[in-house]
Amino acid sequence: MSPDSPHKLSVALDEAKALYINRNAKSQAIHEQATKSFPGGNTRTVLHTDPFPICMKSGQGYQLTSEDGNIYTDFTCEFTAALYGHSNPVILDAVSNVLQNVGMNVGATTSQEQLFAQELCQRFGLERVRFTNSGTEANLHALAAARVFTNKRKVVVFNRGYHGGVLGFKDGKPAPNNVDPNDWIVVKYNDVDAAIKAIQSEGVAAVLVEGMQGNGGCILGTPAFLTGIQDAAAKAGVVFILDEVMTSRISASGFAGLRGIKPDLKTFGKYLGGGLAFGALGGRADIMAAFDPRLSTSISHSGTFNNNTLVTHAGYAGLNKIYTPDVADKFTEMGSLFLSRLQEAVKGTRISFTGIGSVMCSHFVEGDVEVKDIASGDDVRENDALKDLFWFEMLEQRFWVTRRGFIALVLETPQSELDRFVDAVKAFVSKYNDLLAI
Repeated sequence: MSPDSPHKLSVALDEAKALYINRNAKSQAIHEQATKSFPGGNTRTVLHTDPFPICMKSGQGYQLTSEDGNIYTDFTCEFTAALYGHSNPVILDAVSNVLQNVGMNVGATTSQEQLFAQELCQRFGLERVRFTNSGTEANLHALAAARVFTNKRKVVVFNRGYHGGVLGFKDGKPAPNNVDPNDWIVVKYNDVDAAIKAIQSEGVAAVLVEGMQGNGGCILGTPAFLTGIQDAAAKAGVVFILDEVMTSRISASGFAGLRGIKPDLKTFGKYLGGGLAFGALGGRADIMAAFDPRLSTSISHSGTFNNNTLVTHAGYAGLNKIYTPDVADKFTEMGSLFLSRLQEAVKGTRISFTGIGSVMCSHFVEGDVEVKDIASGDDVRENDALKDLFWFEMLEQRFWVTRRGFIALVLETPQSELDRFVDAVKAFVSKYNDLLAI
């Protein structure tokens, strides 16, 4: 940046924020009313933005309409969970069938749940599976199974990793709201030697890792890192858990299938519930036997909505009729092409796009060196003001992206909108070239 760049950036950001406030008066009023019931007017931290969040009124297809009447192309995709969009007729038919013919909350096992289970096992190479209500729950129960199986407590995790609302790791330590604060060994992501050393240490039950750190900026694990974890865990008798909550949509068999790795357990969530709250864990039958109620050694795994009829019908319909293996592979190819076009559009600037397939993130890197590949969020420092400016500008172009830069594609997004976003990024680079130059 030139010496006067900080001032130019501050002015541009103030102008963008003023325009945001002017365009979203109704959202501001709703937020102010919400502060009288919610602390900070919010019940989901990730959705809070300053000066106030935009309030959405409805969704249709790949688009969202705000309370202020603005229509956005949805590039947030409910943080990958809204893969099917907001009104897919197959999902609507499945939900309608449950409401009219099946019934909700039947308080019993159903034949539908095992159909859904079979589909998940076949798709993701699982010997056994259990359903939960979220990815957070899936990871908690996977860790419980690993601890029962090994009779050990400690878990190796990675800095900036996120495995649910009470399983986040930042700044080299568990988040303040984490469970089991003393049972974690936090290691730098993509550091193979450090990971192997930690896995080999005393008292380790499991290693829990994302193939791509979603919340951590869509940073990909290198092949050497992931296979190193796999081999070290097998040698040490440590349960290797791959968090596929975000990445199971990447290819017909998820991230593990795409990369050819074979974890002991996998955890799932997001889109797999067909747009409804859902999670699952599965893998080796001997480890999953921890939850077999026929055994005297089993541990409890309960949850009122684990096998609710809405999610078992909608989730099954989504996998069986919409996101078939062929569609999954083609969608990943389309997303990869889109990502490569974005990377080309920002070449030579301090912007970097990372990710895989239809899930990605923008970064605004401080310093004088172009960063093409980010192996760890620990290695870069980001310019938050530029990140905010990009968010405001993309909202003006009617793209709903997250403020932190995370982007996930809805399945039915037309190519014309992908093209328009690439053009919007190019226009941003041109408009603020002096602020983005290296």
